[in-house]
Amino acid sequence: MAKISAFIPLSVKNDNPGLIKQLKDYGISTYILSSGSPASNLQDTETLYVNNLQSTQTIKLLSIKIFTEYVLLSVKQNVIIPSFSQMERFIRFAEENQAGIVYSDYYEIKNGIQQEHPTINYQPGSIRDDFDFGPVLFFKATAFREALSYVKTDYKFAGLYDMRLKISQRYPIKKIPEFLYTVIENDTRNSDEKQFDYVNPSNRSIQIEMEIAATDHLKQINAFLKPNFEELNLDENIFDVEASVIIPVKNRATTVNHAVESALKQRTDFPFNIIVVDNHSTDGTTELLKSLIGKYKKIIHIIPERTDLLIGGCWSEAVHNPACGKFSVQLDSDDLYKDEYTLQTIVDTFRKEKCAMVIGSYILTDFNLNEIPPGLIDHSEWTSENGHNNALRINGLGAPRAFYTPLLRKLNIPNVSYGEDYYLGITISRNFKIGRIFKPIYLCRRWTGNTDTVLDIYKINVNNTYKDNLRTNEILLRQKKNLKNDI
Repeated sequence: MAKISAFIPLSVKNDNPGLIKQLKDYGISTYILSSGSPASNLQDTETLYVNNLQSTQTIKLLSIKIFTEYVLLSVKQNVIIPSFSQMERFIRFAEENQAGIVYSDYYEIKNGIQQEHPTINYQPGSIRDDFDFGPVLFFKATAFREALSYVKTDYKFAGLYDMRLKISQRYPIKKIPEFLYTVIENDTRNSDEKQFDYVNPSNRSIQIEMEIAATDHLKQINAFLKPNFEELNLDENIFDVEASVIIPVKNRATTVNHAVESALKQRTDFPFNIIVVDNHSTDGTTELLKSLIGKYKKIIHIIPERTDLLIGGCWSEAVHNPACGKFSVQLDSDDLYKDEYTLQTIVDTFRKEKCAMVIGSYILTDFNLNEIPPGLIDHSEWTSENGHNNALRINGLGAPRAFYTPLLRKLNIPNVSYGEDYYLGITISRNFKIGRIFKPIYLCRRWTGNTDTVLDIYKINVNNTYKDNLRTNEILLRQKKNLKNDI
């Protein structure tokens, strides 16, 4: 155990006595990280004073204290209860895999209840800054120091993220599929409350740093793309209507009429229709839609022959329908357009920017359309110069989404109900321009009927693994594109 140097943040509740006692009993060199308050009842343990656990300055300070083969770093101010074999497993796994970073599954105690918190495997596409390693990271010291030697920027918030990316360029990052410790979790929010943290305006300065670090990483692995987009001729095909509002729906009798009505209210200088793909609803949705069809000719009601379609499959049904317009525009069955000018604004953006896809901004509301935090989600981190690269760092691109239909028909929309829109965004942005609308044009309702209102850790992991897979494949394709251009 003399092989390990350990750095533990001063807990918000106590001095993490269980973990620190075990570390000291093992003879591990242990340091306490504090923002100013001294550690109490921890004699013979040195305190290092840091402003931010994630900063480059903190990483450099830690490196001065490392004289061992391995580094254990706790990155959150949580009380950690180690298992009897945690340190041995970390060392053995790191040695066997020549890993630069090792992490594991763990248990967490929320509101007094212990539950499993599995993590997922790291892969080349796991470059998002919110990848869940758990609060304990185990580094190979040579990898730690080597990565630090390549650091060119002093980050206030992205220092640890930058280090992780640099280590991943040269060493494997490996997960131990074992529950090796227990954490008393301080953040007891549900998944739907956490998922918008990265686009909260209060975190904007953090996001700017994360983008710089991620962009540098893409350059280092030859996956960075300059904004040299292919030009589109949006008038090369003839359509009966200029745009189609596409609404996939299954069992949304409570909300789908609101969505359809918001589409019908659109005021445009072009003809449009509304394609509702009714995925074999059983709650009265079908009957409700049939009653609307009798009143409005704009509505096209499709019930697919297949019974295995998810949201992506329903989109494929709509865009390949002969009635689909030049532009395919999203409207979820429980959301609304903000006003009667949303569709016009989207098509105007296509016309002005000659882009292949348009992404808008939305306001989060409750079921009764009262705004809820963080309110406006505008993804203002997107820039015309680097948005297509930064898209690989973040987990979402915004809403509503709209597509140039001829291009969309050439792509295979994945038959999934999570991530199909993200796949289209990163795929299209590899070669074509994406237009952005930063003012709110859409109302996204959060209510108990949402499929992603509260997800357990297993479903979250499935979703994150899928998007990491998409990013891994996209990075490979961008590397191939750059290699081809270099020849």
